[in-house]
Amino acid sequence: MNKEIVVNSRGLESRIAILENRSLVEIIYERDFNQHLVGNIYKGRVENVLPGMQAAFVDVGLEKNVFIHAKDLVSIVEKDNFRIEEVLNPGQELMVQITKEALGTKGPRGTCKLNLAGRYLVLLNSKGHIGVSRRIDDGEERGRLRKIAKSILPEDKGVIVRTVAAYKSEDDLERDLSFLLNLWKQIEEESKLHNAPCLVYKDLDSLKQVIRDKFTPKVDKLIIDTKDKYHQAVKLIENISPKLNTRVYYYSHPKPIFDYYNIEEEIKGLLERKVALNCGGYIIIDNTEALTAIDVNTGSYVGRSDLESTVVKTNLEAAREIAKQLRLRDIGGIIIVDFIDMNLNKDQELVLEVLRKELSKDKTKTNILGLTKLGLVEITRKNERERVGDFLQQECPYCQGRGNILSEESIFLDTVRKIKEVLWKKNVEALLLEAHPSIAARLIGSSGKSLKNLEEELNKSIYIKGNKSLHLEEVNFLKMGSKEKIKKMAIPLVEGEKLVLEVEERHINNSADGIARLDGYIIDLLDAGSLVGEKVKVEIIEVNKTYAQGKVIEVI
Repeated sequence: MNKEIVVNSRGLESRIAILENRSLVEIIYERDFNQHLVGNIYKGRVENVLPGMQAAFVDVGLEKNVFIHAKDLVSIVEKDNFRIEEVLNPGQELMVQITKEALGTKGPRGTCKLNLAGRYLVLLNSKGHIGVSRRIDDGEERGRLRKIAKSILPEDKGVIVRTVAAYKSEDDLERDLSFLLNLWKQIEEESKLHNAPCLVYKDLDSLKQVIRDKFTPKVDKLIIDTKDKYHQAVKLIENISPKLNTRVYYYSHPKPIFDYYNIEEEIKGLLERKVALNCGGYIIIDNTEALTAIDVNTGSYVGRSDLESTVVKTNLEAAREIAKQLRLRDIGGIIIVDFIDMNLNKDQELVLEVLRKELSKDKTKTNILGLTKLGLVEITRKNERERVGDFLQQECPYCQGRGNILSEESIFLDTVRKIKEVLWKKNVEALLLEAHPSIAARLIGSSGKSLKNLEEELNKSIYIKGNKSLHLEEVNFLKMGSKEKIKKMAIPLVEGEKLVLEVEERHINNSADGIARLDGYIIDLLDAGSLVGEKVKVEIIEVNKTYAQGKVIEVI
């Protein structure tokens, strides 16, 4: 099987795609303005203790407090049987590691059982605990690794030996442990320097985590599309697996790397409810607050013999696709699958066996609980990250939350990619486009910084109009041509011009000023914040690329 890791980090987000035989099996996102929290260690302060739930909320400086359960305190409590109110008090300081991202209305979850992951080992603050990955099934090798771990481990720490440590030398494991112990010491020293709440350790970014956890000898290529990330990867791999450095490649082609590998189309499919099967059947995936429901249908597939064989074949293909989609979409929690009814027990067992086999490839903890009396298959999968659909989408403002559209961040990033694609292909000097004001504002950025950076990268002039009548996802490329021609179209005003405008809203950063628009071009009206809804006569006193300033002469 050919396995590749493709990294797209041009822009404000990094996307890491894992391909098997050129087919997408996992996608990981990281955005500059939406960083992952799992793995971070904070010095926190107990906000409140809930004896009835045997839980507490800890302020670590994030938007929402971190939830911890009594069982997450085992590493800092010597006795086995205790109640949380006996151990924690409001105002008490403690070290907390994030184990689960904030999802929906729930805040992040944390633990006092701290761990640091290396290439071969996971260091724990659980005294004397030694574990070996269950994926290492060679009994003799498990015993060897356990013996090595016991001989090199300090008395006050615990360790888990990772799957990739199989058949590695004692020197390899000792070197990894030494690195983790030094890191632990740095974290302890950092925690002493600052008062709670504060961040004392930030876990590796997504690319470094993927290299540490997933870039093994089974991976044929790691392809990265930016030089800085490429050099970071080479440096890290040189330290942890130098023999794999020959498998790292820099992608320099102007065509976006995800387009080259046909990944963009596969990502779009992750937002669809309906997933087609090769046999002609399909599955429907519906996410709710409580669970994910998956329905299997034969669709256009009618088979070649009898109904039962048609049903079994569809269910078998659906089982493989369901396992793939759970991993791809990062679906966690309770999952209910409604396979097409099968009359024979042997057929039911065959489908369940295929489902178990496919789910065993998923490193995220997944359990099949069996069939219910209604013939539904119950599955649980650990929630480790936000679902891809939830990450890329937001509640639709046009349907009162009954559906989803792409989030503003996703539309913004997708628009930037489209701008790059269009301007790379066209031999033009300038571009004029219109977008919803929210998207236009993101494209322009604070003080025009985002737009300026994009223009410098492409060596082109870009003009952007805001249009409230557009759907949030709608972006129109109005005109391309020479700088002079596009500038005349984009800026409809000159200094000293007088005209009548309506004050549409207050300025978002200065409520004393008002905002008006002319053909999508923004005019900042000085001291007109109290005149929202009024028509005013104004004089233009300054004209810039993305906005003009005017003063009110008369209220009409």
